[in-house]
Amino acid sequence: MSIDLAAANAELAGKTPQEIVAWAIAHSDKPLVTTNFRPYESVILHMAVQAKPDIKVLWVDSGYNTSATYRFAEQLIKDLSLNIVTYIPEMSAARRNVLMGGIPDVDDAQHDEFTRQVKLEPFQRALAELKPDLWLNAIRKDQTEFRQSLDIVSASKDGIIKVAPLFNWTEADMDAYLAEHNLPNEHDYFDPTKALETRECGLHTQL
Repeated sequence: MSIDLAAANAELAGKTPQEIVAWAIAHSDKPLVTTNFRPYESVILHMAVQAKPDIKVLWVDSGYNTSATYRFAEQLIKDLSLNIVTYIPEMSAARRNVLMGGIPDVDDAQHDEFTRQVKLEPFQRALAELKPDLWLNAIRKDQTEFRQSLDIVSASKDGIIKVAPLFNWTEADMDAYLAEHNLPNEHDYFDPTKALETRECGLHTQL
């Protein structure tokens, strides 16, 4: 799949997220939307299935989610009839906890390997097996300093086109969309690869 990134971003500047999703679906043969069922994920998932009801939804389940996140995931899978594909790490959380002494702190030498095992490796395995040509994600530029340097359309190191329809939205925009469409939300969320929400997990810096 070949797209002129500069031209695409110029074309999509000022477009609504729904228009960006429609553009992405129209330019893709094998689109994929990724989720971790963190807060506000119902926004991108709802938009994606409105545009393409059978779109593949990739969830890399680290095994460290909260009970509330798992309940939220099951609710959204059912309510939106998600075509969910779940990938999990090769090693169980229980075994890894013994070998690593629990979840390594971000300053621990084991943290990079922990992140690779629970997030990067299963995600890369999923992309290799599912072979999408376009990846819809929910990143927003107001989330981290690194993301402010990105754009709506970019490319992964493997050449997959990455599209972030919500890139220019704020949390207030997200809340308004949830209310308008009566969508659920869940704030009891834990990412074991990040100590702070302003820290990157690696998916958008390394892939």
